[in-house]
Amino acid sequence: MPSRTWIERGRRAARLVAVLGAAAWFSGCAPLVVGGAAVGGALVFNDRRTSGTQIEDQAIEVKAGNRVREVLGDRGHLNFTSYNRALLITGEVPAEADRQAVESAVSGIENLRAVVNELGVLGNSSLTSRSSDTIVTSKVKATFVDAKDLQASAFKVVTERGTVYLMGRVTEREAARATELARNIGGVEKVVRVFEILTESELANLQTAK
Repeated sequence: MPSRTWIERGRRAARLVAVLGAAAWFSGCAPLVVGGAAVGGALVFNDRRTSGTQIEDQAIEVKAGNRVREVLGDRGHLNFTSYNRALLITGEVPAEADRQAVESAVSGIENLRAVVNELGVLGNSSLTSRSSDTIVTSKVKATFVDAKDLQASAFKVVTERGTVYLMGRVTEREAARATELARNIGGVEKVVRVFEILTESELANLQTAK
């Protein structure tokens, strides 16, 4: 499950791509597109975000939760995951007006570049469903670790009601490979790609800079 739960913004400076099944971005979002696990030790070193951006992502998640709580109170079940200052919102709210209110509430957060609003308008997911999502996330992460042709720490995995969201700064090859692996894991109903796509040259430069 995402890192914080309550209940649970030409070419680039960075080329951001969100592929939501057939590809759709919600209102107020530029065509764009969290990441590297816990902040500490080797995972920070291997994270493809800067340390400053990792801290910003944590702050964005906290601010989003606080702002939305002021708007919705205890209505709904929401999760906020920020990667490279792009905020993914998953979970459930009781009405479409609530879904729009959540997006409006977070849109003014400082340093936020984009919002991917994947909230469902339906009743809160059950504890059984959330437990299943946690297991699926663990399976996907373990599969990425086992894959010799992927850097597992480059991916953020979020699961909501059987839908797996893949986030990260990756190449087209890495994106395709990760998607293929995730689709073949038991319990995965759909894979949604929310990636910042890098060229092979950009990735090489990034790794050299590290």
